[in-house]
Amino acid sequence: MNYRPLRVGKLIRSELTSILQREVEQEPGFLCTLTGVEVDKKLEHARISVSVMPPGKETEAMKRLKETQGELQYLLMKKLNIKPLPKIEFVRDEGAENAARIEKLLIEEQQR
Repeated sequence: MNYRPLRVGKLIRSELTSILQREVEQEPGFLCTLTGVEVDKKLEHARISVSVMPPGKETEAMKRLKETQGELQYLLMKKLNIKPLPKIEFVRDEGAENAARIEKLLIEEQQR
């Protein structure tokens, strides 16, 4: 099994978190958390899962991330010495939302 995509994913997540905290101007009103990075076997694409708080600000946050995607790709390229650097793509992580919805359904079922 090739572990390089996993290692590259961890490295991208770590560096991108640092870049978002220190070098990119953050919009007030929401918090983006990188929950995971999936890198394909050829190291061409990286899907970055993003969780947004508070609920309801997801569209605005994802729009902002997609607007700065090129700048983030450039900053990653400067920091990481990886050839080729996977092209990053942001996707919304719905895991926390699904967990909250299931928990709500379970509570409603217990109250019956």
